[in-house]
Amino acid sequence: MSKSAILSSSIVKKYWMALTGLFLCLFLVGHLLGNLQLIFITGEEGKVAFNEYAYFMTHNPAVKVLSYLTYFSILFHAIDGLMLTIQNKKARPTNYAMNKPNTNSSTPARYMAILGTVVLVFICTHMVNFWAKMHFTNMPLHTITKSIEAPVGQDPTTGQPVVKELEVDYVYTTNGQYQESKVSLAEMNYSEEKYEIKKGTMLYDKTSGLKVAEGLKDLHSQVMTFFGQDIKGLPSNSNALLYVILYVLSMAVLGFHLWHGFSSAFQTLGLRSKKYVGAISMAGKLFAVIIPAAFAIIPILIYLA
Repeated sequence: MSKSAILSSSIVKKYWMALTGLFLCLFLVGHLLGNLQLIFITGEEGKVAFNEYAYFMTHNPAVKVLSYLTYFSILFHAIDGLMLTIQNKKARPTNYAMNKPNTNSSTPARYMAILGTVVLVFICTHMVNFWAKMHFTNMPLHTITKSIEAPVGQDPTTGQPVVKELEVDYVYTTNGQYQESKVSLAEMNYSEEKYEIKKGTMLYDKTSGLKVAEGLKDLHSQVMTFFGQDIKGLPSNSNALLYVILYVLSMAVLGFHLWHGFSSAFQTLGLRSKKYVGAISMAGKLFAVIIPAAFAIIPILIYLA
């Protein structure tokens, strides 16, 4: 088959749609498992778990390769779907005289192009709000603040040590330890930074100039504030409720897209035999309901927490 035939063949396009679609279904499962940490692991433990997961997903070489494959699959799936829609329209420029779409196909099947477009818009905005900020901005590091009592001097009249409450900031680092980064005493207007942050995450000792550790970006807090929680040191999001609603609606659209797309991919690849057609159809419907619903519940619970 020539190159031009491969590019123009609707059969080949459908195969690519099926393969990239099923790969993206696997991606959805993996992404969901990572995101569920946001609601199943709480407090500092949850913050550590999610930020370590985010670091792993952006630094592990194998995951990076899979990530680029995912980006390619999303673009190819979208472009291939658009080309198929246009090709089908050209093949049948006018509707049949006796056209009864309600009896010939399901509602999701008839609106796959529109549903897919909405999902693509959601993916783009989702990546701008989280992926791009994680990769290209100086996102605040994962930091905790502890109050400790420590001697800050001596009483000249009694000779006894003067004890004050100090606030100490610790940065959580990639080696799984908390590195003391700043000490402050508000009532004495005292503040001392132990390290200088370079390249967004690298901690350098101010005295020696040597690199001490690498801090983790605090994506966990960014997600929490985006969906309505108040985090100390971060601006609150007045549009959180709107974003939660739009996220949930997007997941509903994704569900409709998967309702037809999942089982259709198996049919295109010739894997939907009579023996397993019922099981594949049921698995597709369960996937189309459970996965988007699980994604949707995450921002709702964060907002209501």
